[in-house]
Amino acid sequence: MFDKPFKAEIVTPSRIVFSGDVVSVSAPGVLGGFQVLFNHAPMISSIGIGMLTVKAPDGLDQRYATSGGFVEVRNNAVLVLVESAERAEEIDLARAEAARDRAEKRLQEKADDLNLARAEASLQRALNRLRVAGRV
Repeated sequence: MFDKPFKAEIVTPSRIVFSGDVVSVSAPGVLGGFQVLFNHAPMISSIGIGMLTVKAPDGLDQRYATSGGFVEVRNNAVLVLVESAERAEEIDLARAEAARDRAEKRLQEKADDLNLARAEASLQRALNRLRVAGRV
């Protein structure tokens, strides 16, 4: 396995969530998860709702709940542009559980004005937050 560090940055519309040296980035690609290591070929990929993991040179993992975006790999640098990214330790469990419960209730009630895709995406985001925080 490669353990040479490279630059990575995770950016949302409101802030830079992470910027620093890493030895790997694992992302939830829309067609399947993938990992980026030192000297990875250049690429651009879409990512979906899932867990984004960065491994620091000291071997520690940082996990983030993401809700979709893009990854660009170029010249031993990874740029992750996502709608949202919450570090596992920052996730408000009560809020995530409440969001899950609301989404499940909406899906069970099946109201005439229900936007099914939106309700399912809301449920997936809440479940992902709970999974990343270690509660599911």
